[in-house]
Amino acid sequence: MHKGFLKTGSLLAALAVVFGAFAAHAIKSRVSADTLAVFETGVRYQMYHSLAIILTGILYKEFPFKSFIWAGRLFIAGIILFSTSLYLLTYVKAIENSSMLWLGAVTPFGGVCFILGWCFLCKGFFKKDGI
Repeated sequence: MHKGFLKTGSLLAALAVVFGAFAAHAIKSRVSADTLAVFETGVRYQMYHSLAIILTGILYKEFPFKSFIWAGRLFIAGIILFSTSLYLLTYVKAIENSSMLWLGAVTPFGGVCFILGWCFLCKGFFKKDGI
């Protein structure tokens, strides 16, 4: 097992629950339905990929390949870029600061990290040795 991924994935999953509760109780009445949906997308993808990080950490015991390390790192980077940019975008919209809407341009880079993470995870299953 890769304890670093297990710890990080668990912490990020806990934060996803906190952010989800925050969306349901604190910001729901303060932003539009569209803006709330953006925030909830960030929470959902953070939870999915937190679980993917935990899965990667568990799988690393059986498949100690570099591609699994890269998968976990890319999932973490994806959460930072994708989910965090959506959280910040929601905040910017809530305070009506249109000069910061460029944050939405960061989101696709996080999506690419997620896709690459899944590709590296898949690549690890095709390995025959520890390279």
